[in-house]
Amino acid sequence: MTDNNGYISKRKFMEELRRYEKGSVTRRHFLGVTGLGAATAVMGTAIPGLRPSPALAASDIGDRVILATWPNYHDPENFEIFTDQTGAFTQVNVFGSNEEMLAKLQAGGSGWDVFVPTNYTITTYVSEDLIEPLDLSKLPNYDPAAFDSRFAAAGTVDGVVYAVPKNWGTTGLAVNSKHEGGNAIDSWKAFFDRTMDDFSGRTMVHDYQLTTIGNALKYFGYSFNSIDEGELAKAEKLLIDAKPHLFAISSDYQPAMRSGDAWLTMCWTGDGKQMNSDMPEIRFTLGKEGGELWSDFYAIPKGAPHREAAYALINFLLDPQVNSREVLAHGYPSADARTDALLPKEILNDPILYPAKDLLDALEFGAAATLTDPNRAELMARFKSA
Repeated sequence: MTDNNGYISKRKFMEELRRYEKGSVTRRHFLGVTGLGAATAVMGTAIPGLRPSPALAASDIGDRVILATWPNYHDPENFEIFTDQTGAFTQVNVFGSNEEMLAKLQAGGSGWDVFVPTNYTITTYVSEDLIEPLDLSKLPNYDPAAFDSRFAAAGTVDGVVYAVPKNWGTTGLAVNSKHEGGNAIDSWKAFFDRTMDDFSGRTMVHDYQLTTIGNALKYFGYSFNSIDEGELAKAEKLLIDAKPHLFAISSDYQPAMRSGDAWLTMCWTGDGKQMNSDMPEIRFTLGKEGGELWSDFYAIPKGAPHREAAYALINFLLDPQVNSREVLAHGYPSADARTDALLPKEILNDPILYPAKDLLDALEFGAAATLTDPNRAELMARFKSA
């Protein structure tokens, strides 16, 4: 973190402001890195949502709700509306992997009220007693019949609903096409081969074992979810060979791609859509060998300190009008037919959000075994420390 007394350039300030507005960083990070900690009261009026409205701070759900989520995954204006309606300020904590979220909850004292787990992790949260069964009477905006069962079923374990659907998407790659040289990067083989060639020093991979290891496995034609020791050994060698050629290992890759420091990255659907909309030369595609199909959920961890506020926030975000604004802001497809009915046709027909059937059919949902597999965890640790 930048020293609050140190100099920060205009460019760096605007980059950090954009990350804050996109939900990529917490309020604490933004204030700390920009040196604005002492000026919060002033900036709160200039940057909506920087602090809650004192006039609305007292309500029956309390004055705050703490959300643990992913980078670039919400419309900040919706949080402002929620504050206006309830008086509760949404504090956003951003994580880059499900392993980070799990470790935080296992350690205890996370302080979270709502978190956003991915489909394959929910059974682990249930088995470790880290997640609450949901009281659906407190979520009147949740209509199970409106959701595509492919992207909703994982939230129910042994007949009990522990999580309700947020969005779904894919894991592919984003490339600045100006640097492709007429030879399109459209596979995981090309991703890693070009990283170690003309894209050396310009590639980013996720700080997340599921996708980084999974996509290295796809290079060899193996399952994205493999826990086979021999197959993992090949994936590890590929990653170790590629490591000196990487620009960074990070799940928050938009700033580097937008600035031109990075040219190629592993990428989730919405990030690909956001970057392509602003910079059409950044192209999103799925690897021809396959990869990941996923769905994310809203859930409440055991011991949530602001439980009523948690239900209020989830219910608010499930409102189709609110959710349609979310989709338009973050570019991830919704599994809610009510939300889809409110979206423009160009969104519903966008090939980034809704890939062709043959590409979609080649993808795999993450498997629960990968979350706690020690070999994959140790592989990722060795790769990062190499």
